[in-house]
Amino acid sequence: MQFNTTGQAIYLQIVDFVCEKVLLGEYQAEDKLPSVREMGMQLEVNPNTVMRAYEVLKQQQIIHDRRGIGYFISEAAKDNALNYRKQEFTNSELPAFFRVLFMLGMEPSDLVPAFENFKNKYVRA
Repeated sequence: MQFNTTGQAIYLQIVDFVCEKVLLGEYQAEDKLPSVREMGMQLEVNPNTVMRAYEVLKQQQIIHDRRGIGYFISEAAKDNALNYRKQEFTNSELPAFFRVLFMLGMEPSDLVPAFENFKNKYVRA
């Protein structure tokens, strides 16, 4: 995982990373996540940063912990991750996107062909 420099906190980038793996089906319900220490070593971040990300994921009911065993993907992880990412996208990314559309004099309908092309390439990949 590569961290971006857009100003988003690293722990939130880790949350997005886990959500993406859930939404893409790479993490399934009841899969065990790496321990806080292991994830910290894999991502080269402080374990406290990973712990903060895991706490957010727990609050969103994307993961749950089993005391003494570790962290696991929740049964409702996919729906909860989807809702979380939709809310984050709507609140954080969409306003900047709309600003650019407005500045360029574009309408959302202008993007439909490009989006359909993207979807077709992604589905085939």
